[in-house]
Amino acid sequence: MVDKNIYIIQGEINIVVGAIKRNARWSTHTPLDEERDPLLHSFSHLKEVLNKVTELSEIEPNVFLRPFLEVIRSEDTTGPITGLALTSVNKFLSYALIDPTHEGTAEGMENMADAVTHARFVGTDPASDEVVLMKILQVLRTLLLTPVGAHLTNESVCEIMQSCFRICFEMRLSELLRKSAEHTLVDMVQLLFTRLPQFKEEPKNYMGTNMKKLKMRAGGMSDSSKWKKQKRSPRAPRHVTKVIPGSEQPASSGTTLSSNLSGGMPFIDVPTPISSASSETASAVVSPSTDSGLEFSSQTTSKEDLTDLEQPGSPGYSTVAESGSSELGVPEQPEPQEGAHVEKAQSTSVESIPEVLEECTSPADHSDSASVHDMDYVNPRGVRFTQSSQKEGTALVPYGLPCIRELFRFLISLTNPHDRHNSEVMIHMGLHLLTVALESAPIAQCQTLLGLIKDEMCRHLFQLLSVERLNLYAASLRVCFLLFESMREHLKFQLEMYIKKLMEIITVENPKMPYEMKEMALEAIVQLWHIPSFVTELYINYDCDYYCSNLFEDLTKLLSKNAFPVSGQLYTTHLLSLDALLTVIDSTEAHCQAKVLNNLIQQERKEAARPGYEAVDGTREANNTDKKFTRKPPRFSCLLPDPRELIEIKNKKKLLITGTEQFNQKPKKGIQFLQEKGLLTIPMDNTEVAQWLRENPRLDKKMIGEFVSDRKSIDLLESFVSTFSFQGLRLDEALRLYLEAFRLPGEAPVIQRLLEAFTEHWRNCNGSPFANSDACFALAYAVIMLNTDQHNHNVRKQNAPMTLEEFRKNLKGVNGGKDFEQDILEDMYHAIKNEEIVMPEEQTGLVRENYVWNVLLHRGATPEGIFLRVPAGSYDLDLFTMTWGPTIAALSYVFDKSLEETIIQKAISGFRKCAMISAHYGLSDVFDNLIISLCKFTALSSESIENLPTVFGSNPKAHIAAKTVFHLAHRHGDILREGWKNIMEAMLQLFRAQLLPKAMVEVEDFVDPNGKICLQREETPSNRGESTVLSFVSWLTLSGTEQSSVRGPSTENQEAKRMALDCIKQCDPEKMITESKFLQLESLQELMKALVSVTPDEETYDEEDAAFCLEMLLRIVLENRDRVGCVWQTVRDHLYHLCVQAQDFCFLVERAVVGLLRLAIRLLRREEISGQVLLSLRILLLMKPSVLSRVSHQVAYGLHELLKTNAANIHSGDDWATLFTLLECIGSGVKPPAALQATARADAPDAGAQSDSELPSYHPNDMSLDRGYTSDSEVYTDHGRPGKIHRSATDADVVNSGWLVVGKDDIDNSKPGPGPSRPGPSPLVNQYSLTVGLDLGPHDTKSLLKCVESLSFIVRDAAHITPDNFELCVKTLRIFVEASLNGGCKSQEKRGKSHKYDNKGNRFKKKSKEGSMLRRPRTSSQHAPRGGHSDDDEDEGVPASYHTVSLQVSQDLLDLMHTLHTRAASIYSSWAEEQRHLETGGRKIEADSRTLWAHCWCPLLQGIACLCCDARRQVRMQALTYLQRALLVHDLQKLDALEWESCFNKVLFPLLTKLLENISPADVGGMEETRMRASTLLAKVFLQHLSPLLSLSTFAALWLTILDFMDKYMHAGSSDLLSEAIPESLKNMLLVMDTAEIFHSADARGGSPSALWEITWERIDCFLPHLRDELFKQTVIQDPVPMEPHASKPLASAHLTPAAGDTRSPGHPPPPDMPSELGTCDFEKPEGPRPANSSSSGSPVASSPSRLSPTPDAPPPLAQSPLILQPLASPLQVGVSPMTLPIILNPALIEATSPVPLLATPRSTDPMPTSEVN
Repeated sequence: MVDKNIYIIQGEINIVVGAIKRNARWSTHTPLDEERDPLLHSFSHLKEVLNKVTELSEIEPNVFLRPFLEVIRSEDTTGPITGLALTSVNKFLSYALIDPTHEGTAEGMENMADAVTHARFVGTDPASDEVVLMKILQVLRTLLLTPVGAHLTNESVCEIMQSCFRICFEMRLSELLRKSAEHTLVDMVQLLFTRLPQFKEEPKNYMGTNMKKLKMRAGGMSDSSKWKKQKRSPRAPRHVTKVIPGSEQPASSGTTLSSNLSGGMPFIDVPTPISSASSETASAVVSPSTDSGLEFSSQTTSKEDLTDLEQPGSPGYSTVAESGSSELGVPEQPEPQEGAHVEKAQSTSVESIPEVLEECTSPADHSDSASVHDMDYVNPRGVRFTQSSQKEGTALVPYGLPCIRELFRFLISLTNPHDRHNSEVMIHMGLHLLTVALESAPIAQCQTLLGLIKDEMCRHLFQLLSVERLNLYAASLRVCFLLFESMREHLKFQLEMYIKKLMEIITVENPKMPYEMKEMALEAIVQLWHIPSFVTELYINYDCDYYCSNLFEDLTKLLSKNAFPVSGQLYTTHLLSLDALLTVIDSTEAHCQAKVLNNLIQQERKEAARPGYEAVDGTREANNTDKKFTRKPPRFSCLLPDPRELIEIKNKKKLLITGTEQFNQKPKKGIQFLQEKGLLTIPMDNTEVAQWLRENPRLDKKMIGEFVSDRKSIDLLESFVSTFSFQGLRLDEALRLYLEAFRLPGEAPVIQRLLEAFTEHWRNCNGSPFANSDACFALAYAVIMLNTDQHNHNVRKQNAPMTLEEFRKNLKGVNGGKDFEQDILEDMYHAIKNEEIVMPEEQTGLVRENYVWNVLLHRGATPEGIFLRVPAGSYDLDLFTMTWGPTIAALSYVFDKSLEETIIQKAISGFRKCAMISAHYGLSDVFDNLIISLCKFTALSSESIENLPTVFGSNPKAHIAAKTVFHLAHRHGDILREGWKNIMEAMLQLFRAQLLPKAMVEVEDFVDPNGKICLQREETPSNRGESTVLSFVSWLTLSGTEQSSVRGPSTENQEAKRMALDCIKQCDPEKMITESKFLQLESLQELMKALVSVTPDEETYDEEDAAFCLEMLLRIVLENRDRVGCVWQTVRDHLYHLCVQAQDFCFLVERAVVGLLRLAIRLLRREEISGQVLLSLRILLLMKPSVLSRVSHQVAYGLHELLKTNAANIHSGDDWATLFTLLECIGSGVKPPAALQATARADAPDAGAQSDSELPSYHPNDMSLDRGYTSDSEVYTDHGRPGKIHRSATDADVVNSGWLVVGKDDIDNSKPGPGPSRPGPSPLVNQYSLTVGLDLGPHDTKSLLKCVESLSFIVRDAAHITPDNFELCVKTLRIFVEASLNGGCKSQEKRGKSHKYDNKGNRFKKKSKEGSMLRRPRTSSQHAPRGGHSDDDEDEGVPASYHTVSLQVSQDLLDLMHTLHTRAASIYSSWAEEQRHLETGGRKIEADSRTLWAHCWCPLLQGIACLCCDARRQVRMQALTYLQRALLVHDLQKLDALEWESCFNKVLFPLLTKLLENISPADVGGMEETRMRASTLLAKVFLQHLSPLLSLSTFAALWLTILDFMDKYMHAGSSDLLSEAIPESLKNMLLVMDTAEIFHSADARGGSPSALWEITWERIDCFLPHLRDELFKQTVIQDPVPMEPHASKPLASAHLTPAAGDTRSPGHPPPPDMPSELGTCDFEKPEGPRPANSSSSGSPVASSPSRLSPTPDAPPPLAQSPLILQPLASPLQVGVSPMTLPIILNPALIEATSPVPLLATPRSTDPMPTSEVN
C-alpha cells in the first residue's frame, strides 16, 4: 500500500506546476516546454522518483524538497507562485513528512532555511507581496518550531531570526505583517530559551571562532522616504523583480525594484526627485500585549504551556503561542490552511530532541562585547548580513548555545537608547523579547549570558528608566523585575543602583515628571517587596554592608513619607506605599503564625537572642537552594549572622560614614577619628588603611590621591599599590585600573612618585617584562600623555591628535635602547584612542556614566559583590523594629483619611498583624503605640458626653476602631502596658455616656435588697458636676436648640445610640475583666495602675468615674484570686487613700468601703493572703469617725457577711481584735482607737514614724489579755490596821484595776507597742462602773442590730468562740449594751447637737455640728447617703419601728450575755483540756474560778446589770430576771470571798447607785418595782454568800455600804412599795447575821457586842430608828462611836442623793479651764500616758495633786463634795503609798470612781459621765 504522504506531495507538485504553467501562458501566450524550463523539469523528475517508491522514507527529504525550494529561490517566479511553493513546504513541515531521524534531514533543513531566508520573487502590488512575506514568516516559524527544526545549525537559526527582525522593523510594510513577524519572533525566542537548559556551554576557544560568523546586525532600517515616494509615483512598472535576501544582484534597469531584506531597506532606482517627506513619522507602537489574543497568551500562559513540552510524547509545537492560539480559538493568519496547520501542529513533540542537561561551566566570553557599539560600517542599504557558506563535507552541527547567546546579545543591543540606529519600536521589541526570554529560561545558570546581563543589559535598562516614553519605561521596569527576581544574587550593585534610581524617580519634584512614572516606580518597588525574603535580603546585603546604602531603611522612610498625602487626598501612590510597608508586616506575621503553629514558641523563649536556631535552619536552606553559592561575605562571621552581630555592623557602618565624611574634608582627621573609634589600629597600619582606601567607594578620589601621594607616607603608597592585582594585564589596562582608583594630582613630582610605585608593582606581577623599570615608567608616562592628547579638548584645539606613527616614533629606543613590540604599541594606541582612561570626579554625561558603571562592575567582581540569599523569616524582628513606627503612622493616616471600605479594612488588618507580631516578640512599646493610635479613632475621647452616643453610633469607622481595640486587648493583653490607660479612658467615656452593658455598671451591695446597685445616676448628664444653682440657671436660660433636645431624642439619635450599644456589645468590654486572670503579671499590674490612677479631681474625673474604675479594679482582683498576693499592695493602698483621706462622706467612699469588705469576704479563704486582708480592714478604723458612721450600715452588713462566711478562717487574736473593734465602732459609735487615728492624721505627734500608706501593726502585749479584774480589797485599806495596804497593791495591780496610774516607769512602760495597746478601744476600763466608760458617738440602730446579729452568730456557735476572741466578745457585748441603753436614745438625742471630740493634742479638728454639716449630699448624684442616718429622723422624734428594733437589740444582747455567762465555765474547761492534750506553748489557759470571774462572769454581770438601768421597763425587768438567774447559777458557787466582794462592788452596788437616779421619769411605778427587785436581789445574794464574805477583812465596809443603800432606797420612792420592802429585807439580813453570831466580838471579852454591832445600829438608826427595838430589845450599846464616820456621814448621804446635774443642758460645754485639768489623768487613750508636750499639762507627773486642787471651785450644780475625792485621788494618781482611808470610801460610792468627776461634768440621765468629755 502506497504511503499516503506520497499522494500529498504529488498533489502539491500539481498545484505549483499548474500555477507556473498558467502564469507562463498568460504572459507569453505559448505553452512552456517542460524540458527547457528548469523549474518544471525538476518537478517532473520528482514525480518519476515518487512513482517508484511506496514509502516516503525511502527517499531523502532533500529530494522531494529541492524542486519547491528552487521555486522559492527563483527570481523569475511571481509572488503567488512563490507563495504556493511556500505553502507546500509549510504543509510538509506541519504534516511531519520529514523524518527527524533520517540522516539527510539535517541537510534538508539547512537548505530549506537557506532558500526561505533568501526567497526571491517578482513583485506585483504591495498587498499581494506582503502575502508572500507572510508565508515566508509562517514557514520560518513552522521550521524552527517543529521537531525537525532541532537539526538547524547556529547560523541558520541566526539567519531565520534576522529575517524575521527585518520584516518586523521594516516600517514600510503593513502593520499586520510587522505584528505577525513580532509574534513569530516571540514564539521563536520562547522556544530557543525554553531549550536553553539542554544546551552545553562550549569551551571558550571554540565559541570565539564560531561566534565571529554569527553577527546579527541591526540598524539602517528606518529611512523609508524612498518607499513612500515610490508609492506616489504615477507610473508603476509592470514587471518588478522582488529579490528577497541573498547575495548581491546587479541593479537592473529602472523598472526593477530590488528589495533586499538583509539590507533591511528595499530601494528603488527611479530618477525622480525625492521629496523631503519626513522619515521620522513612525507611528506610535501600540503596546504588544493588546495586539492579539495570540500575543497575550504568549505572555500570560508561559508557565502552564511550557509544562506541556516536558511531557514525553505530548503533542504540540514547543511554543506557547501555538497552544495559546488554539485555546483562544483565534487563528490570526488569514489563510484557511493556517488554521488547519495550527490543529495539525499538535501531533508532534519536541521531546524527540535528546536532552542535554549539564551545568554551564565555561566563563562568559567578553571578547566581542563591543560589537553592539561597533557601528562604523553602514551601507546605503543598511547593514549587510553575511552568511557563512557551508563547506561541503563538514558535518552539520545542530544549533545550541552560540546562537542563543548571539540572539541574546542582539536583543540587548536593540535596547541601547544611546545607539542612534535603535528606533523606539526596536527598543520596545528588544525589551519585549528579553521579557519572553527571561520568563522562559533560568538564564542565570548560563555564565555566557550572565556576563551580558551584568554589563550591557543592566546598563541599557537603567538608561531606559530615564526616557520620557512611558511604554519603554514600563517595559524596562518589567524586565528589571524579572532580572532581580531570579538573578539578584549575581547583581548586587546593579540592584542597588536600580532601587536608588526608582527612589529618585519617586521623590523627584520635577513638574515634567509624569505622575504615572512615579506610580509605576512605586509599583515596581512594591512588586519587589512582595518577593519572599527580598526585604530581608535588602536589609542584610545593603543596610548591613559597610559600603552600601541603607536601602531598606531609606526605602521604608520613603514609603512611609509617601503614604501620607500632602494634599489630604488619597491617590494610588499613597496606597501603593502603604502596600509595600504592609508587605513586610504581612510576611513577618505569616512567619510568626507558622512558628506558633510549629510550636516554636518554647524554643524561642529559651533563645534569648532569637535567631540562634533560625540560623542553623537557614544555613541548611541556603545550601539547598544554590549549591554553588555558599560563599560568605567577609564581613559576616557565618552565613546567617545573628542580630547582635548585625547591630554591631550597623553601628560600625555609622562610624565609617562619619569617618568618611571627615576624610573627604581632611584625610588625616578622618583616619584619626576611625582610630579613636577603634576601627583602625593605632599606630597606623598601612595595609589596613590602603585596603580601606580601596574598598570604600564613598571616599573622595581627589583626597585619596593627595593622601597616598604625600611624601611622608611612602610606605602607605606601596601598600596602596600592592592592593591591585595586575597579573596578565597589559600596561595600559593596568594603568587604567590604577588611575580609576584615585584622582591623579597635577604636580609632576607627585605623578612621578605615583607612577614609579605603579610600574614597580606591575613589573613584579608580570615577571619583569621590558628592559628595565625606566622603560616601563616611560611607557606608562607615554600612555598618560596619549590619553591627554586624544581626549583633552584644550589640547585638541591647538594640535591635531597624535597618530599611531607619532606615538611609535615617540617611544623609539626607549626600551633599554631598543624598541617596544610594535603590536603592543598599536593595541595600546587603539585602546586609549577608543576609550579614554577616565579621571574620576571630573567627567560628565556618558563618559562619567561609563566610568561609574565600570567601577560598579569591578566592585561586583570582588568579594564585596557577594549577595546573600536568606531563608524567609530570618530577621523578621529586626525588620519589624525598623518598620513598625512608619507603618503604624501610615496606617493611622490612611485609616483616618479614607472612606473606602476596602482601604479601611486593609488598615485594620495591618493593625491586627502588627499587634500579632508585637505579641509574638513581646514588643509592648509597639503594642501600646498601636492601641493608643487606635483609641484616637474610636472618637470616644474627643467627643463631649452629650453627643457621644450619637456621634459614636453614627460613625462606622469609630465602630471598627473600637472593635479592633477591644479585640486586640482581649487577644494580646499580655503585652499591653501604657495602652491600658487609653483603653480605660475609652471605657470611662462609654460609662459616662451610659453605653456599657448593664452587668458592668451594676455592682454588689450589702444593704440594697436586690444585692446590687447601679453606678449610674438617673438625671441627664448635662448638669454633670455643676452645682444645683447653676443647673437651675441653665434651665431658665435654655435656648431653642437645647429645648428640643430636652423634649426627647430624635429617631436618628435613638438609632445611633442603638448602633453604639450594639457595637459595644460586640466589643465585649467585660471580657477584659474576666480574662484578666490570664494576663501576665506585669500587664495586670499596669492595668491596675491605670485603674488606680482614676481618682476624683476638678478637671478630669468625678466621683462616679472613680467609683466605676474602683469597681473594675475590685472585680479584676477577685478574678485574680490565685495570685492576689502580687497585686494586693496596690489595691490596698488605693482603698486606703480613698477611705482614709476622705474628709466627707460620699458615694465613692461608700463604694470603697463596700469594696474592701467584698474583697475580704472573698479572699479570707485563701490562707496565704488572709492575714494581710484582715489587717487591711483596719483601714476602716483609720477613717474619720464622722465618715465611718455614715457608712456604718454597709460595714455592719458586710461584717455580718464576712463573719458568716469566714469566721472559721480567722485565727489570730489580732485579727479578732480588728473585727470586734470594727463592730464596736459601727454598732455603737465608739471612736476608733486613737493609736490608729493618730496614724491616719499624720499631724498627731506620736504618729511621726509611720507613713500614710502603712497601716500600723500592733503587737498585743502578752499581759493585755490578763487585764485582771483584781479584787477590790487590793484598793481598800483595812480600817482595822491603818496605814497598811492589804495584799500587794503594787503599781501593776493598780494599773490592772482600771485606774490610770502615772509614774515614771509607766511612761516608759506603756508606749504604744508593748503597753496595753491592742488595736481595739481598750482603755483601762473602770471596773467599778457598769458602763465600759467609752465615749460612744452617734450610732445607727439598724447597724447595731446587724452587729449584734454578727456577734450572736459567733457567740452561739461554740466553734467560733476561741481563747483569742472570748474576752473581745465580752467587751463588745458590754459596749453594745451601753449603746442600746434606753433604746439608744442617747445617740438619737446627741446626733443633731454639738458632738465634741476631745481636742487635746489637736487630734481632731473641732467642727460645729459635725453631725449635719458633714453630710451635705453630693449634688452630682442621686445616691442618698444610704446609711441609717438620714437626717430627718433627728428632728421628728423617734419613729415607732425604731423602738421595736432597739428593743430587739437589747433583748438579743441580754440573751447573748446570759448564754455566754452560763456556758463560760464549760468553754474554758474544754479549752484548758484541749491545751493539756496538745501541750502547746503560748499563754496558759486557766479554767479556775478566779480567771472565769475576772474574764467572763464579772464583765457579763456588769453588762446585764447595766441593762437593768434601762429606761424601758420591759428591758429592765427582763434584765433583772437574767441577773438574778446569773448570780444564782450553780457555777458561781465556787467563787471565793474576794470574788464575791468584787461582785458587790462591781455589779450590785453600781447597779443600785444607778437605779437611784431618775432613769425613767415617765414610768415612776415601774422604777419603784425595779428598785424593789434590785434591793431584794442585793439582800438575797448577801445572805446566800454570807459565810465566805465574813472572812473578808473589809466585811464591815461592805456591810455598811449595804446599809447605806437600804437608807437611800427607803427614801427613794414616792409610793409605799419600797418603804415596806426595805425594812423586811433588812430585818431578814440582821436576823441571819445575828444567828450567825456575827455581831459578837471575837475577842476575849466574850459575848460583848463587837464594833460592827455598834456601827451597824448607828447607821440604821439614821433611817429606821425603831428597828433595833423591834428586833433586839435587850441589846445595849456601850461604846462611843468614833469621830470619823460621823464626820463623813453627811457627805456620804449628800453624795448618794440623785445628781443635780440635770439642770444643765446636756450640750453645754464644760468650763474653759477644765479640759486642761484633765492633764495626765486622761485614761481614754490607749497609748497610756503621753509625753508631757502632747497633753495640756505642762508640768511633770509630780504636780498632779496640786493640779487637781482647783476642783472645789467647780460650779455648784455638782452635788458631791470633793473632800472625799481629794485624799483618794492623790495616792492613786501619783502612785505613792496611799494614805489611810476611812472605810466609807468604798469606790462604789464615788460615782465614776475615777478622777473624771473632777470635771464639771454635765450629766443627763446618763450612766457614764465620761462620755460627754472625752
